[in-house]
Amino acid sequence: MVVFRVDWGEKIGFGHLKRSLVYAKNFKNVVYISKSTQNLTPYPFYHIKDENQFFELIKKLNPKEVIVDNYQFNLEYQKKFKTIFENIKLSIFDDEYKDCICDEIINHNLGVKKYKYKNPSIVRVIPPLIRDEFKNIKIPKKREGIFISLGGVDSKGLTLKLIKLLKNHKLNIYITSQNRHLKLLKKYKNHKNINLFIDKDVAKGMANSKFGIITPSVISYEAIYMKLPFVAIKTAKNQKEVARYLKKRYKVIDAKKLYTIKL
Repeated sequence: MVVFRVDWGEKIGFGHLKRSLVYAKNFKNVVYISKSTQNLTPYPFYHIKDENQFFELIKKLNPKEVIVDNYQFNLEYQKKFKTIFENIKLSIFDDEYKDCICDEIINHNLGVKKYKYKNPSIVRVIPPLIRDEFKNIKIPKKREGIFISLGGVDSKGLTLKLIKLLKNHKLNIYITSQNRHLKLLKKYKNHKNINLFIDKDVAKGMANSKFGIITPSVISYEAIYMKLPFVAIKTAKNQKEVARYLKKRYKVIDAKKLYTIKL
């Protein structure tokens, strides 16, 4: 058994969940443990309130490996885990060259420099985790409109700002029902230049669009895979390393400088 410890939701988004689900396909017997109350995985699921419950659950399940994709599972929790469970492999997803107390650090970012880690010998660099829907879709010869997707939550309301900025362009906007500004965005549903997609196939949106405005996160790897030119808007601290890599080939700007975008 392999346990995935991942959280997702309105406040923190769904990026960790999405990439972990791609990685989970490498294993046969998978279980998810999360503080999130809604199971959005195809696997057996356990809800916990805190890490103490997590440790108690691990004692009962006794898995071969635990894979954590959760920034809140800090050094204190990692140390406690390895003290209690010496024989269970602990793997940590990391994007920021953080110190980790574990058996394996997993990094799927492009341009990873293992020497930046304190203990590079335990670092395993894997290819970007691309979901099946991107691999299976056909890209039409004619692509129209600007694809916009700034995370499932978009806490800073950047999608609304982009609509005002680009209202004269055809926009293909992909959001989730967890978007904090959903009511305001729905007002644009019948706008002549705006196609608003809620909880729809992002891969299809990329395939049909000629340009994208996204974040320097997992979705940027998907855009590269789909050969979609894009501008990336940095909205969070954990996007720093991906943003640094993308700057070599793409335009990357900070959310505070949103109005500097030129198409």
